[in-house]
Amino acid sequence: MYYSFTGKIVDVMEEQIAIEVNGIGYELFVSRPKEWLKGQETTIFVYEVYGENDHYLVGFSSKLEKEAFRSLIQVKGIGPKTAITALGATTPDELFKAIAANNTAYLKKLPNIGPKAAAQIILDLKGKLADSDAKGNPHQYDEVRAALKQLGFKAKDVDSVLASINEPNASNEEILRLALRKLSKGSLK
Repeated sequence: MYYSFTGKIVDVMEEQIAIEVNGIGYELFVSRPKEWLKGQETTIFVYEVYGENDHYLVGFSSKLEKEAFRSLIQVKGIGPKTAITALGATTPDELFKAIAANNTAYLKKLPNIGPKAAAQIILDLKGKLADSDAKGNPHQYDEVRAALKQLGFKAKDVDSVLASINEPNASNEEILRLALRKLSKGSLK
């Protein structure tokens, strides 16, 4: 099992990068390939994926990103490729905040993560991650979403605003207040 590689980035591709370590080039899938610079000397954290039909390396810019990946692939129905794609659209901190806050709206905006996968991520990972001892109920964001829709806001606008709010220790009222503030300012993505 590999922990990390230290070497020079020799190629940046669509979904991977190549790093040369002591004359050997390794191809690694990464969440955001464009953030790596060709010719850059770096240390990259590595996870080796072994499957029935797969064998490849995944690279991470930090130990925290590697932890987020390893957590995601432990979730029922989330494979390594889905996990790395999802991490490309968020940061580990934001992912962990969303899980702690039961924010399925945020998780559903990640590529290849639907409603069932978002709920499964929260079910499997809440309470197992560092700093995830948040209060709140598992349906908190769903309840706030229903309240906002009842007030006449469009589901698309509500989902967009709720996906931008990750407050693990907030009450329903506090989340509702934040969402109303954003909706009234028109600060929709």
